[in-house]
Amino acid sequence: MPDKTALSAAEVPVPAAPPIATEAGPGPGKPRSLWSDAWHELRRNPLFLVSMVLIVILGAMAIFPSLFTSASPRDADLAKHYLQHPNWGNFFAPDWFGYDAQGRSIYARVIYGARASITVGIVVTVLVTFFGGLIGMLAGYFGGWLDSVLSRLTDVFFGIPFIVGAMVILTSFEERSVWVVILALAFLGWTQIARVARGSVITIKQADYVVAAKALGASTWRILIRHILPNAIAPVIVVATIALGGYIAAEATLSFLGIGLAPPTVSWGIDVSSAKDQLRNAPYVLMIPSVMVSLTVLSFLMFGDAVRNALDPKMR
Repeated sequence: MPDKTALSAAEVPVPAAPPIATEAGPGPGKPRSLWSDAWHELRRNPLFLVSMVLIVILGAMAIFPSLFTSASPRDADLAKHYLQHPNWGNFFAPDWFGYDAQGRSIYARVIYGARASITVGIVVTVLVTFFGGLIGMLAGYFGGWLDSVLSRLTDVFFGIPFIVGAMVILTSFEERSVWVVILALAFLGWTQIARVARGSVITIKQADYVVAAKALGASTWRILIRHILPNAIAPVIVVATIALGGYIAAEATLSFLGIGLAPPTVSWGIDVSSAKDQLRNAPYVLMIPSVMVSLTVLSFLMFGDAVRNALDPKMR
């Protein structure tokens, strides 16, 4: 007769299996936002790191040029330094890149020329992003006759060739300072930002959280600032960062043509323009500021590409 106190096979407790070791990773928590996720991707992108190093160096040159050289970009000595060849072994010295046809240090002019070019690029980008984004946001959100008027206005400005229009504007000014060039470029450069912002706002305003905010009685400006703008700004930032390099190149082009910045302003475009006649005798006088323009534009284009890849999940 079986022992009633004995447990059957089905009733025998089975010890719990030890937990399977898994790869360590972040525990469950609050999901990352678009911006934190983009920053996580940017930190691992070599393109972003290289471009940021170059931009930081160029920014330091523009803000604190005296840290890189003690020479003046306007001091000239024709008798002693006329087209003197570079002294490549004398790093960071006034004669490192040689001297131009007026006896001025090319290295000093390269350092001080960064201020005008980068200032034009950054300030123009800020202005076109603000005004173009505002126009696009209003047109996309309100629609109707306001959208029609602003869209047609954008089309009119978009049909004006950028460089040709800037040339026409700048030739009407006797004194072409940095701010005159900035306003001329910003006056014509906001159209692309406006189109991108309009399309982004049209998509965002149909989201459920925007409809819910309207149903709860939120004001128009609260919806625009708190709900529309944070979610529609990403493509605008991408376009703006890529366009920044184009504005620097546009300033150099206008200065090369003699229509942009004018002496005594120190600019890479002015130096390229004054050195074009020395291409055969002293090519370094033209090549060095040209390389600086190309390097600066390339740095901001790489930065813009990295930001685009980080903000667009489809690119990852």
